[in-house]
Amino acid sequence: MKNVLFKKTLFSLLLLLGFLGYSQNVPLSKEAKISVITCGLGNESYSYFGHTAIRVTDLANNIDVVYNYGNFDFRTPNFVAKFAKGDLQYFVSVRSFPEFINDYTNEKRSVFEQELLISPDLKQKLFDNLNAAAFSEERYYTYKFIDKNCTSMVVDVINKSLKANIVTKKGDTTETYRSILFPYFKDHFYEQLGTSIIFGTKVDQAGTKIFLPFELKNSLEKTTFQNQPLVNKSKTLLSFEKEIPSSWWNNIYTYLLLLGFVVLAHHKVVDKIYLLILSLIGIFFITVGFYSLHQELAMNYNVLLLSPLLLILILFSLLKNKRWTYRFAVLHLLFLIVYTIFMINKAHFFIVLPMIITSGFVLVRVAIRNKKRIPIII
Repeated sequence: MKNVLFKKTLFSLLLLLGFLGYSQNVPLSKEAKISVITCGLGNESYSYFGHTAIRVTDLANNIDVVYNYGNFDFRTPNFVAKFAKGDLQYFVSVRSFPEFINDYTNEKRSVFEQELLISPDLKQKLFDNLNAAAFSEERYYTYKFIDKNCTSMVVDVINKSLKANIVTKKGDTTETYRSILFPYFKDHFYEQLGTSIIFGTKVDQAGTKIFLPFELKNSLEKTTFQNQPLVNKSKTLLSFEKEIPSSWWNNIYTYLLLLGFVVLAHHKVVDKIYLLILSLIGIFFITVGFYSLHQELAMNYNVLLLSPLLLILILFSLLKNKRWTYRFAVLHLLFLIVYTIFMINKAHFFIVLPMIITSGFVLVRVAIRNKKRIPIII
């Protein structure tokens, strides 16, 4: 029986989608409902922040579909280069709600639904705008981490349909994007460290825009439209406790162990390898900052810690030029002091503090080894 029902639903969906391909003005019944769907956090990199989608339900027309702005194609030529550069095209897709909810059941991720309390005319307008986006060239958009993603696009299409900037961020708008993002990487240590040091000054701006799914969910709960709540009380469709991942290497202990080894080894070769790694990371960050269209990667002050100029220090050291090795060591100690002062009020200060301390030990050792000795005349 369930199999027959599923086949009928799937057949109806295919008919609907085929019809939508030719017409974007399918009339909804008065019983139609449109909801914002918020999906829980996962342990895959694409799911760390959750997900946002829009559900349209109209039993009279046998419609129960989900519009999803978070799609991209791995088969895109030069996929990695495009993603890094920031011109990868994302697109809108439409799928049946049973199929959608089945995926999140399998992934054991919670799903919440907030029905929009708007008039039938506005529901029709929103439905038409969704179809216009899904079944035309409008379906493609250039993904931006903060400014254009699955959540911000949902905010935009709702506001467009309501013909006003109704859905805005509610709550604290002084907290920085970096501070907002930082807790989402909990239990994924090296991802948390990596994003902390690759992001530049943009993420230190006040987080005034809605860009994360649960920000939207919380803001919708506090939003009013035409003197009434914009959404109904949130309904839980799926409820799961987020699984805490375990890894023998992806944790703070391996991080501290490696840095502790560098400090305690007190060896020239180890010091050079450590400084080389920092310089190569710095070169990568600067290259990506200039190459990428992602504004979040530009103006990265973390290169004061991960300085490309460390490569010159290593070169002078290999050439046994003590004077310039010493000068570059002192220069980078000054960089480190400036960086530490600048970092004190940043969300990622404590996660990079062990690197600051390790770099301090290594640079002081390099400076001492290459400092010109003052002859003592007796």
